Amino acid sequence: MKLLSNVCICATILFSCTFALAEAPRPNIIIILVDDMGFSDIGCYGSEIETPNIDRLAEQGLRFTQFYNYGRCCPTRAALITGRHPHQVGIGHMTEPPERPLGFEGPYQGFLNDNCTTIAQVLKDADYHTLMTGKWHLGLHRQECWPMQRGFDKFYGCLSGAVNYFEPGGGRGIMFGNEPVETDKDFYATDTFTDYACEFISETTKTDDKPFFLYLAYNAPHWPLNAKWEDFQKYKGKYTEGWEPLMKARLAKQKAIGLFDEEIVPAPHVGPKWDSLKPEQQDDLDSIMAAYAGCVDSIDQNIGKLTNHLDSLGKLDNTIIFFLSDNGACQEGGRLGKGSTEMVRNPPLQTTDGVRLGLAWANACNTPFRLYKHFIHEGGACTPMIAHWPKGIPQSKRGSFVRNVAYLPDFMATCIDLAGAEYPASLPPCEGVSITPLLSGSTKPVHTEPIFWEHEGNAGVRSGDWKLVREYKKPWELYNISKDRTEMNNLATSNKQQKTDLVKLWETWATRNEVRYTERFNMYQYLKSTQQKESRKKDNN
Repeated sequence: MKLLSNVCICATILFSCTFALAEAPRPNIIIILVDDMGFSDIGCYGSEIETPNIDRLAEQGLRFTQFYNYGRCCPTRAALITGRHPHQVGIGHMTEPPERPLGFEGPYQGFLNDNCTTIAQVLKDADYHTLMTGKWHLGLHRQECWPMQRGFDKFYGCLSGAVNYFEPGGGRGIMFGNEPVETDKDFYATDTFTDYACEFISETTKTDDKPFFLYLAYNAPHWPLNAKWEDFQKYKGKYTEGWEPLMKARLAKQKAIGLFDEEIVPAPHVGPKWDSLKPEQQDDLDSIMAAYAGCVDSIDQNIGKLTNHLDSLGKLDNTIIFFLSDNGACQEGGRLGKGSTEMVRNPPLQTTDGVRLGLAWANACNTPFRLYKHFIHEGGACTPMIAHWPKGIPQSKRGSFVRNVAYLPDFMATCIDLAGAEYPASLPPCEGVSITPLLSGSTKPVHTEPIFWEHEGNAGVRSGDWKLVREYKKPWELYNISKDRTEMNNLATSNKQQKTDLVKLWETWATRNEVRYTERFNMYQYLKSTQQKESRKKDNN
């Protein structure tokens, strides 16, 4: 018998104890990852945006309240797909851009290294069909890093990060398998990614009875916010009162549905007062948020399309669907974002230029938390996560909340658990643990050891109820999350020993994983510096 990591051994034992399903067929597994969606942006987490299909998954499944991501698009994808920390697999900051590779190896090389495996590779070895549509963002210039080379039988999507929803271009095109393909006039990324996912599922079910793993990684609602005109019009005019009424309404709904208790203190809004803005600015901001809401609404429409397709094939009951966002809402685009009704009506094509949400709306979208994408505070690193599995989640637990801590590397251990698969003994162990006990209703913590983060010098560690967190170059902050979920009461001064102990834990982890934390590594700064050196060298010659 191969020597598995302790984590994966524990996962297997937990599965056999928790689910007495030895006679039942292994489930199909679907992970749906959306891009840059805030914590409160779907109805079942407090939103006014209409998401009936996602809400139905929550009503018939489980909602996680403390599920953590890695604060940014590609580090999150790296941790999810490999079960390891981003630095351990080569994506300590960002992936290499389409324009050029970084030209070095190590924790910040910008593409998946060869010392890791993927969920697709592990499940393929366990006799699963492995399917992917959507955004890869784990390596572009080296084909060995592409989805088909990392375990997927079928792939349709984009290798790069951001893409235009209507007409991709500018080095950010669409691939089918390993080949670039042209898109037609009917292409719309959210719809087309779902259509190919449904087609792939149909093809596999006609082939044999083997289960399938689908990774559906939408680019929405990442910028550019290319909402369809009809989806935009549905929301235009609904945000004319600004962000503060929106945040109050969302918090009230979160309390009403039991997501948070009455005592929660929401983080304040950091943008300007709505009344201080000119009417033209307010109109543009209403349009920006309407475009964003339209993109989220479109995701929900496609979740309905996918679940209906599964149901028509008789596959829905024994398919476990995980739905989550890769990080908090995106503040990139300036304080007030960018866009107008005209930009939504006639968006730039073949480019990632276009409507952007901006900081003020992003802050509201992460209600009730602080900060947003890039950061490790709750607004950046805590994600809505839903698990839906009619055959596996007890009837008595459906519609309830899971308040235990879990995070992205847990997907590898959980998929191994569900599939009866085996993690390669020749590779460093997965960092996650199986969350299958939580799916059956267990309230015992699955994480008894600390979990860690670092992105762009923003850092954190969660140990039990304690969370140590900081922004780059700023002092460490300490919070008791069980009493202060929104990180409003910094206890670093009054609990100095707790802070010291957690700082030591984090620095030990960071050193072991070659995290550059005294001075952070930033890919964009590195490329700029490299290009300047190359230019000077050329001039001198």
